[in-house]
Amino acid sequence: MTALPSPARTVDCDVLVIGSGAAGLSAAVTAAWHGQKVIVVEKDPVFGGATAWSGGWAWVPCNPLARRAGIVEERSAPRTYLEHELGERFNAPLIDAFLEAGPHMVSFFETHTALQFADGNGIADIHGDTPGAGTGGRSVIAAPYDARHTGKLLKRLRRTMRETAFWGMPIMAGKDLGAFLTLTRSWRSLLHVASRVGRHLIGLASHGRALHLVNGVALVARLAKSAEDLGVQLWESAPARRLLQDDGKVSGAVVQTADGEVTINARAVVLAAGGFPNDIERRKALFPRTPTGHEHLALPPLAANGDGLRLGESVGGQVADDLHSPVAWAPVSEVPYADGSNGHFPHIIERGKPGIIGVLSNGQRFVNEADGYYDYVSAMVAAAPGEKVESWLICDHRFQRRYGLGIARPFPLPTSSLVRRGYLKRAASLHDLANQCGIDARALVDTVSQYNLHARVGEDPQFGRGRTLYNRKQGDALHGPNPCVAPIEHGPFYAVKVEPGCFGTFAGLRSNEHAQVLDGDQRPIAGLYAAGCDMASIMGGHYPAGGINLGPALTFGYIAARHIAGVTAYE
Repeated sequence: MTALPSPARTVDCDVLVIGSGAAGLSAAVTAAWHGQKVIVVEKDPVFGGATAWSGGWAWVPCNPLARRAGIVEERSAPRTYLEHELGERFNAPLIDAFLEAGPHMVSFFETHTALQFADGNGIADIHGDTPGAGTGGRSVIAAPYDARHTGKLLKRLRRTMRETAFWGMPIMAGKDLGAFLTLTRSWRSLLHVASRVGRHLIGLASHGRALHLVNGVALVARLAKSAEDLGVQLWESAPARRLLQDDGKVSGAVVQTADGEVTINARAVVLAAGGFPNDIERRKALFPRTPTGHEHLALPPLAANGDGLRLGESVGGQVADDLHSPVAWAPVSEVPYADGSNGHFPHIIERGKPGIIGVLSNGQRFVNEADGYYDYVSAMVAAAPGEKVESWLICDHRFQRRYGLGIARPFPLPTSSLVRRGYLKRAASLHDLANQCGIDARALVDTVSQYNLHARVGEDPQFGRGRTLYNRKQGDALHGPNPCVAPIEHGPFYAVKVEPGCFGTFAGLRSNEHAQVLDGDQRPIAGLYAAGCDMASIMGGHYPAGGINLGPALTFGYIAARHIAGVTAYE
């Protein structure tokens, strides 16, 4: 932690940022580059928040990487898509601010900071039938980063999520992940995987952690390094306890440190503490079918428990309670580890591959499994019978060995320990598998039989799986005629229980197009800004594309900082 001036217990700055995920670091770096003295305070002992555990994709239409690749579209196209996707919750001032600033945000970071991007030009929007849907070019991700560039800062950064890493090694979506999934079918893939694993082992030996950073950890590392280079003070283990006000204007905060409370005076405060995914009481109040608040497997770190929202409310801010959904759903399975601890695995990759279906306890399918993760859970919450909201992903031996199932990795990694611990259910017949899971056995056998009847010719008349470009990108390009559909018929059979979880929350503080937090009369609260999950979702609680959390988080952090610095014109 940056040393405090002693014996003083008061520190002055221009901008105080509370939280160190993508939104907070974006605001900090932008403000510092524009000449502001910035302090970032982070509750956890490491920086990065939920961003470090994310896939790292950011939805930024009309971004410069797409344009450089020849994918040129007018802003009206993604705007049309959002108009149809968000319906009555389409907020024109917020959406227009995002669509205008987003491309400039990417250019700013590329030109002036250590944050460089790789394109997602092959990634389509989730709902391909909606007018204005993009077929690619609207997503970016932080370019891979050599962790050694961060120097001593590396020890202060959050590591990648345990469940989505391989021996602590983050794997980038796209060609990198594709190589891991096809290493038994391609010499080129095998060589790629061998090289990645070899370099990772060297990193473990020399630094005790992954050095080739990708996904969310690369985004955080690049932003944190940029912040350090620009003189931003980074304080970890420093939760904000209360906001300060001076004549109605937010003027800083009191922060708890290892040396006691410190008063930080600031011209402006940016709330970017990660929303409330681990706030049990607010989950209970806002989440559907969550009567005790505990019926949920949140993916973000435990420190993301609503601090920013409570701070905002303490000075008159309002949490949006009228969104389409208060939560950014994700299908999650609970992972029991050998040491008695539990983890959470997000089911993002395997659902679109050929030869897997999701069923409820009644043995019935309920959704197009290759659609978005948010859509999967939304359908599960709506359709699950009884009091429990849960589903089961069902596949055969061939599928599990080729693609994996949850945290049960594909060949050549063993599955026996996960079967013993009860995470992975395995049986010689579908009937026995259903009995193990508490699924209606006769209905499951009938469901799989009907599915197989059409799957053998690559069809899914019930849900149209493989119909959209997004579906097909989630599938296996080496499998035909439909990359998302194959029969389930080669025993033994496997199942994993999937429950509602989330990447974060949508019900944040109501804010305007400058990221200023609004009071009950819809007036800006002077000196107070919000970004990321502390800001109410500009998508109105909808999930139209992958990366609609991080895209707006980066962009509104950038917008907030420019507004604080009094910058109006784009370069």
